[in-house]
Amino acid sequence: MKKLAQNPLFAFFATLGLIALLSLLGPEEKSLGPSVRIVYLHGAWVLATEAAFIAAALAGALGLLAARVGALSNRQSAFYDWSAALGRTGIVFWVTYLPLSLWAMQANWNGLFLAEPRFRLALTFAVAGLLLQVGLWLFNLPWVTAWGNILFISALLYTFSNADYVMHPPPSPIFNSGISAVILFFLGLIALAGLAAWFLTRFWLGLAGKHTDKVS
Repeated sequence: MKKLAQNPLFAFFATLGLIALLSLLGPEEKSLGPSVRIVYLHGAWVLATEAAFIAAALAGALGLLAARVGALSNRQSAFYDWSAALGRTGIVFWVTYLPLSLWAMQANWNGLFLAEPRFRLALTFAVAGLLLQVGLWLFNLPWVTAWGNILFISALLYTFSNADYVMHPPPSPIFNSGISAVILFFLGLIALAGLAAWFLTRFWLGLAGKHTDKVS
């Protein structure tokens, strides 16, 4: 049992179970009722996904910078390893975000609006991101992985910042609700989704035979 508890993949799935349980207990909303709980989960999952991609880009940038900064040179390999692992975590979360989005549509609007602009963009970036991460893994060139992660999140953030809002209200209706219980619950979900991302990243590092306890 102790071995399982120390296994990042086991910890990842255990955290997913806790997220699922907590989601069932989320506060209801006047117009959407209990169906709003999937919206909470959907939102927290997206934020954790973006955080993973941003962290992958930052780690990659530090890896590239380490080639020019002597004080960081001995950590360059670790930065590259974290960039690769975080990028893989990000795409797993992004791909699994899509069914959550469909579920939220069906539960709250009684139908699937697949032509919704932001969903179409999410699907496009899921396919492109998956192909990118597979390619980066196969080529296994650290500096290319770093640049790939930097360019991917830059394109994603730029594209979504200019995308139309149809079924996705402008951010953030939860934080602007002024309801403390809802905000605290949502923050808890974000923290757990971030923890799940952390465990999955540690799994990728362990799979590659890398140290997972520190950047060194």
